[in-house]
Amino acid sequence: MDWKSIYQSRITTLEEAVKKIKSGDRVVVEHACGEPSELLAAMVENAEAYRDVEVVHMVAMGKALYAQPGMEKHFRHNSIFVGGTTRDAIASGRGDFTPCYFSRIPKLFTSTLPVDVALITVSEPDADGKFSLGISVDYTMAAVKAAKLVIAQVNDQMPYTMGNSFLTVDDIDCFIPLSAPVITLSPPKIGAVEEAIGKNCASLVQDGDTLQLGIGAIPDAVLLFLKDKKDLGIHSEMFSDGVVELVREGVITNAKKTLHPGKFIATFLMGTQKLYAFADHNPDVEMHPVDYVNHPAVIAQNDNMVSINSCVQIDLMGQVAAESIGYKQISGVGGQVDFVRGAALSKNGRAIIAMPSTAAKGTVSRIVALLDEGAAVTTSRNDVDYVVTEFGIAPLKGRTLRERARNLIAIAHPDFQAELKEVFEKRFSCAF
Repeated sequence: MDWKSIYQSRITTLEEAVKKIKSGDRVVVEHACGEPSELLAAMVENAEAYRDVEVVHMVAMGKALYAQPGMEKHFRHNSIFVGGTTRDAIASGRGDFTPCYFSRIPKLFTSTLPVDVALITVSEPDADGKFSLGISVDYTMAAVKAAKLVIAQVNDQMPYTMGNSFLTVDDIDCFIPLSAPVITLSPPKIGAVEEAIGKNCASLVQDGDTLQLGIGAIPDAVLLFLKDKKDLGIHSEMFSDGVVELVREGVITNAKKTLHPGKFIATFLMGTQKLYAFADHNPDVEMHPVDYVNHPAVIAQNDNMVSINSCVQIDLMGQVAAESIGYKQISGVGGQVDFVRGAALSKNGRAIIAMPSTAAKGTVSRIVALLDEGAAVTTSRNDVDYVVTEFGIAPLKGRTLRERARNLIAIAHPDFQAELKEVFEKRFSCAF
């Protein structure tokens, strides 16, 4: 039977597809903006048919109705990266959090988190019967390969991306053709603080560097100050709209990359339709699974690798808390440590942790004597390289504890420097 015949034979409706999910199943959902929103809505509509279905994913960009109050006997969310719509479920005990480096999530699906069902979104098939996972290959590819049952929305609005993003009819059990807007993420607002941080970060970037950028106002602000650079490249777990602007201005060419020259390498995308149109059928944009893109040994094959990530707090030893506020889990480790370590192994690599100097409208310092009780150390003091705030750059790698503390206090907000200096003098028995 040819692929078209197999495809036609496996087409079903949303309602019929979710009936194949059974009580007690572990359901892995495609990541972030690639999530199959209509499938998830149909699953929640069918909630009375389920008991104890475990829903596993990283960031939910949809409504996450399965994690809302009243759904406890039907669903339990297991988060690998907490998002805005799932934070309350974790905090209130209706859900769980599983710590894991992004690059190692695929291994979970063949070990401690075996997959019963994968819910995914794919593009329309090409002439050869290949479906693309589009903007979310990351752990989704591994979930598909490990799952006993794979249910796919076939969405003609999902970008058809290149690289190692392809599936065939042999990989998918049920197809639901539909047309629905892919979830987008609007560009963040960039204020004066973010601009200052962006300018400081950009000063550490050299012509020909390969960049990893996270998401949010700070990475976007960094891009604003790279317009005088030449031949930058992208090897990043994700990128967003700001990268497209620098491509059009000739700043990002990928020409100097030592791994995949000429190619954008990513594992997922989050942005507007402008970004998705840029990636659609673009042979220069390659999407690969996260255990490749984020593997430190792969990252390190890029000479001049620069990683830029953010955090919640950093203490005077250089310990970085990026995923929790005290005991409250607010996000996850994601790819921060993967890229910090990959950049450290790269020839002339640099790893940057960038953050505003304060939180809570300027009332709390992010540079602290000690991390909050219960806060998880995301990036250890042994891994941290540069720390950047709007007040400057603190190099930490190879520095003593005393030097680290001095450098960090120098870039703390002036309102908090006096108390930090007092801690310094007590801790090190010397004048600041």
